[in-house]
Amino acid sequence: MAVPKRKMSRSNTRHRRSQWKAEAPQLVPIVVEGRQLRVPRHLVRAYQRGLISPDD
Repeated sequence: MAVPKRKMSRSNTRHRRSQWKAEAPQLVPIVVEGRQLRVPRHLVRAYQRGLISPDD
């Protein structure tokens, strides 16, 4: 694990953290139980197999 050699200033820390941006999940249209739903791409298989109910 990387360990800093010197203390990082509060200004630099906040400037670095402010560059991180969250992204909205990619929604994909699928048909489950005759209903069309838009679900995140990584959960499509779980919905198709019935591991996650569409009512959630």
